[in-house]
Amino acid sequence: MGRITTRTPVQRVTLDGDQVSVVRRPDTVTVEEPLQVRVDGRPLTVTMRTPGDDFDLALGFLVGEGLVSGADDVRTLMHCLDEDADGHPTYNVVDVALSPGVVLPEVSLERSFASTSACGVCGTTSIDAVRRRSPYDVAADRTPIAPQVLADLPEALAREQAAFERTGGLHAAGLFTAAGELLVVREDVGRHNAVDKVVGWAAREHRLPLAGHVLVVSSRASFELTQKAVMAGIPCLAAISAPSSLAIELAEQSGLTLVGFLRPPRLSVYAGGDRLGL
Repeated sequence: MGRITTRTPVQRVTLDGDQVSVVRRPDTVTVEEPLQVRVDGRPLTVTMRTPGDDFDLALGFLVGEGLVSGADDVRTLMHCLDEDADGHPTYNVVDVALSPGVVLPEVSLERSFASTSACGVCGTTSIDAVRRRSPYDVAADRTPIAPQVLADLPEALAREQAAFERTGGLHAAGLFTAAGELLVVREDVGRHNAVDKVVGWAAREHRLPLAGHVLVVSSRASFELTQKAVMAGIPCLAAISAPSSLAIELAEQSGLTLVGFLRPPRLSVYAGGDRLGL
């Protein structure tokens, strides 16, 4: 398996008035490598990710796009034995073999997903697509979540961000119960990948739908991350940073509680405040 971090030389520059001092030293940086996901041997997508938890990433991506409903739709996941120029295995290709009778929607082969904010699709069309494709009714999940519980989650997430502590270059996603119990944390150079890894873990553990849970992300809440929460049946998404307008619109229409700027003692509730007793 590839490394999460690597060492590289760096010139550390310090400015003191007109004086410039330079110290050469090694630094720890985040590894970023491509991962190609194939389904039954056919290329589906490529994402730039931090190596590790690749099977969860692939499965979570398929769930988030509405292409499979969970682990039961997948027979096997395996790394293809691709090699780099020196003949070393890269582990940068995951092949997903579907269970008998499971057919991938043909739209996936055209890479016409409603998820990525870079797709350029119409906002209303995107939201309607998510609502049609999600197998779970998030609005029907009336699990109460106390604002005081939410306030404790960023610190709990930060305590588990080991790679971020070494590099400062990774996003994190954490899955919590409504009572604040931490279930899993995943880190990745891509915030969407971190969420996919969490959802993929939950799918492999046969925990979908994730009713009564909270997804906390160390980034902004984009439309893409909100979609992934809805597709996994998560009723509450809390972000350390700001949400986007389309994320708010999707949260409102799907019944998701969307929290931004979760920085105790303050938080901003953009949708679904009734779950928090507001």
